[in-house]
Amino acid sequence: MPALETKIQILDSGGYKFRYLLQLYVSRAAKKAFSAPFVDAVSAETLQECVREDTDVKEWRFYTCYPLSDSVRQEVEKLLG
Repeated sequence: MPALETKIQILDSGGYKFRYLLQLYVSRAAKKAFSAPFVDAVSAETLQECVREDTDVKEWRFYTCYPLSDSVRQEVEKLLG
């Protein structure tokens, strides 16, 4: 199976949905979001580890290639609810 298909399968099985306008794979239950460039950049094994990672579900966790500024983070959190 090609790498991208494997990564999409990992995200689908983890309950992540792609939000096209934000270019994020999002799980509201886990309060985690993966940017499309991050998904492309990491290996399937790394992505699997991130999906399985236990996080504090009180705050959103963003997996991106570059850190989000506070203002961008707040705006995205607002959009995600």
